[in-house]
Amino acid sequence: MSTTHHAIDSAQSPLGRHASTTSRAGKSLPFDDPRHLAAHHWLVEEAYILDHQEYETWLEMLTEDIHYFMPVKVTTALGSGYDTAPGMAHFDENKYSLSRRVARFATEHAWTEDPPSRIRHYVTNVRTFETDAANEIIVDSAVLLFRSRGDVREASLISAGREDLLRRDGDRWQLARRHIAVDESVLRTQNLAIFL
Repeated sequence: MSTTHHAIDSAQSPLGRHASTTSRAGKSLPFDDPRHLAAHHWLVEEAYILDHQEYETWLEMLTEDIHYFMPVKVTTALGSGYDTAPGMAHFDENKYSLSRRVARFATEHAWTEDPPSRIRHYVTNVRTFETDAANEIIVDSAVLLFRSRGDVREASLISAGREDLLRRDGDRWQLARRHIAVDESVLRTQNLAIFL
């Protein structure tokens, strides 16, 4: 995934224009690098929080300038130079819009998650990269989301790659940017009221 392409994606989004444009520098960090270990630990902890739908806790793991972006994938010819639909996204969110999504779960209008989904995030293939900012790192990962609702519907799977920007604030890391590259052009899930 091209870092430049991701930066342009945020810049072209009304909710992403404020997002950090920090990009990766150099090769991936060794797996025993303390920054890699910290990032991997952060992703695993986040997965457990999302699996248990502790969304208020999850919001605290995000920076104020977060851009959470998942463009719509399209099938194009080799060499076309793009694989997402311009101006279309499953998620195009900032901190405020994410907090409104979370607040809705606590209301009687959250019918898409009542009863709540049974979900499991599988996170793998984690690679970390230095940036020009001492307190920021880029983290690539693969995520597989299993989701089951009710008793009769078939469970659904969503496979995606993620490029995250993690920023250290004191002794904790926070998510400052997430670009999600889903692996299907048509999502085979009933709705997308949960987070990847």
